Amino acid sequence: MTVLTPGLRSRRVVVGMSGGVDSSVAAYLLQQEGWEVIGVTLKVWTDSCLARASDKCCGPGAIADARQVAAALGIPHYVLDESEVFERVVVNRFISAYQEGKTPNPCTVCNQSIKFGRLLGKARLLGASYVATGHYARIQKSEKGSLLLRAVDREKDQSYFLFRLNQHQLSSILFPLGELTKCQVRHLAREAGLKVHDKEESQEICFVPGKDYKRFLLQRLGRPGFRKGPIFSKEGRWLGWHEGIECYTVGQRKGLPGGQGRPLYVLEIVPETHALVVGYWEDLFQENFWVEDVVWITQEPAPGTEVEIKIRHNVPPTLGWIFPERGKNRVKVKFETPQPAVSPGQAAVFYQGDIVLGGGWIERPLSQRTWQDETPIGFRND
Repeated sequence: MTVLTPGLRSRRVVVGMSGGVDSSVAAYLLQQEGWEVIGVTLKVWTDSCLARASDKCCGPGAIADARQVAAALGIPHYVLDESEVFERVVVNRFISAYQEGKTPNPCTVCNQSIKFGRLLGKARLLGASYVATGHYARIQKSEKGSLLLRAVDREKDQSYFLFRLNQHQLSSILFPLGELTKCQVRHLAREAGLKVHDKEESQEICFVPGKDYKRFLLQRLGRPGFRKGPIFSKEGRWLGWHEGIECYTVGQRKGLPGGQGRPLYVLEIVPETHALVVGYWEDLFQENFWVEDVVWITQEPAPGTEVEIKIRHNVPPTLGWIFPERGKNRVKVKFETPQPAVSPGQAAVFYQGDIVLGGGWIERPLSQRTWQDETPIGFRND
């Protein structure tokens, strides 16, 4: 095994192969460009948990698909067991976030720590200078360093999940699909004779099959499971009980009591008292919020910088302004137009045009709610 001298670049690249069409085409394109390609699939589940893994992205079937594609391309393929780190860094954080009244973003954590953290280290041991994946995003060199850009295919763009990549990582990453559309990728896979060309893509969290995260949390938490708590209106009126704060996120409508004349939505989750605060649709809208643990791709922008802000992956960006607190990795955000369901724990990512400036985690405001004492006697869950 060759270990490169630091600073020496080779034409060898490790491609993270999930068994899907995107990573398969990424490997194919790099091979066509003359790169020496090594396929690597990350095994992120322990053997005892593989029955719960999704074959679309991380189960035994996905590993078999990746191996078959590698064989068809004539490239070496390895499976790396990262299950222990994945459990500790991604899964445990996912569970803790729900218990803290937050809505987690595990894909971003996985990208930073596993796919472009652990995998990049393994690539170096294999003598590779670069890691490549099938992500839809672009990297551009500039005087300020490596820039992260949105993909050409805006519907498939995944730059939102990549905002925590640092300069060291970005300088060693290739995104072969950044200039392509999904339709073009499938066409290339068919032309190359890759059997995964029509494979259905996964839209779920890889370790939560069927999108049933409540069942997953119950399995992991064990007895007694979720803790019941009170539901209050924003005025402080007790409305009933909920089954556990882990089952809710800000903006959620399902699972709340009726009889109010209008639909109710979760406005706030208060883990200290296991309480939900609910209100009407118009109560969800916020003009300002704080973002914590902020990182910048190149340099921190000046206070008052105008940006586009994404507070969820599947919603369009919104115009606004950011006001970084110098030296505190914390930013105040102001929308031009108030937006609904700003969910603590989710990522807020800042853009200027196609360029990702940086982002952080939406902060949970310190709750001023003290209504637990107003729960009717005989209905408390102390």
